Amino acid sequence: MKPDHIEVSRTLAAHAASTRYDDLPPAAFVAFKRALLDFLACAISGSAMPVSRALLSYFEETDPARTTAVIGTRSRLSPSNAAMVNGANCHGLDFDDGYLQAAAHPGGAVFPAVLAAAEQRGASARDIVAAVVAGYDVMLRIGATLHPAIAHRGFHNTAVAGVFGAAAGAANLIGLNEQQTRHALGIAGSFAGGIREYLDDGADVKRIHPGKAARDGLLCAEFAQRGITGPGKVLEGRYGLFHSHVNNEVRWERALDRLGERWEIESVYFKPYPCCRGNQTFIDAIRALRERHEYAVGDIVRIDLGGYTHAIHGHDQKHHDNLLDAQMSLPCAAALALVFGDVTASMFLPEVLERPDVQALIQRTNPFIDDECDRLYPQKRSAFVRVVLQGGRKLEMRLQDPKGEPANPMTNADLEHKLVANCEAIIGGERCSKLIEQVWQFETLTGAKDIVTN
Repeated sequence: MKPDHIEVSRTLAAHAASTRYDDLPPAAFVAFKRALLDFLACAISGSAMPVSRALLSYFEETDPARTTAVIGTRSRLSPSNAAMVNGANCHGLDFDDGYLQAAAHPGGAVFPAVLAAAEQRGASARDIVAAVVAGYDVMLRIGATLHPAIAHRGFHNTAVAGVFGAAAGAANLIGLNEQQTRHALGIAGSFAGGIREYLDDGADVKRIHPGKAARDGLLCAEFAQRGITGPGKVLEGRYGLFHSHVNNEVRWERALDRLGERWEIESVYFKPYPCCRGNQTFIDAIRALRERHEYAVGDIVRIDLGGYTHAIHGHDQKHHDNLLDAQMSLPCAAALALVFGDVTASMFLPEVLERPDVQALIQRTNPFIDDECDRLYPQKRSAFVRVVLQGGRKLEMRLQDPKGEPANPMTNADLEHKLVANCEAIIGGERCSKLIEQVWQFETLTGAKDIVTN
């Protein structure tokens, strides 16, 4: 039930407009640097993907502006188009950061919008930090308020909540006041869309969702600066987002809890594997079982994979007709982890997935909804794995937090390795090393140009 007199739209707009670097605790600044490093790793590696190349090809043909960098390339576009391509690049390998409470990916929505605005205006490093932290806060609070009802109704929260985060971050960077920021968020409500039907056939459009949110959020802030108005109660109003998208089935307590004290950017997760986050606890459990027990892959009779509803529905398919299909498939992830002891981007190539040993294990998987995992979600992204061997021997493991969650974090060294391992072939080892150095010393940079220019 909606609390009396709650004004989510106004309060979040005021919060986004007033966030300043000097107000942030050291932990938020550290979290910003880690998120930036991960964003760069994902945006650069994703720039080589077919969808990213197709988008860039279109905009290079139609966009005469050459003001804003496309990360991982030597191309430049208009700010809004660069934001869209950079956001799509970030999601190109399904390798980007996320937030369990919202089931959304903030990096590809917020960073491209803020960095595009910052490059255009020559904003300082400190201004970029404040804007990104504000954008993450608004996006993830709205996303967590909507989740899980938003997913059950077929919407992709990255696209829906993401446009609000991008608008809030861009508004902060541009210097909009509270009223203008409220209009930017109000306008964003009419751009909030993106459906999950891609799960049924692995459609490429999923890759575009963060870029769409980044572009549209940046435009919303620019429109508001020029006097275009949006509804003041875009979230909680009679026809607002909470009504239109989830019929007011929202977690009101998540919207404003400890606003200005707890910064959501500190709670994001990072992915060690380039596939659906819901699959990654299973991968960790399988790798742990491999380390603890000796067995031959050929002796596996069945693999039982118990998870929460959101991790099983839409991810239990055993077909892999394209890259996204394979990345979303829990049976594919489990089979790869069992055969190779790891899951990397190259393993989703058809020649790997079609190997007889991989195919045999995919067919022997049994995904199911586990009551304990369902009970823990969305507080925990848990998983239960049982490997049944010939002769009846059973190997079992239950994990509550996959690698990369705040409770089981990737280290700074892990994030550095992620960037080098995935980006060296694209931008070279020297540039990778320089980017890592620039991220950890971000406060000394003159602005966005040092980071985004290849």
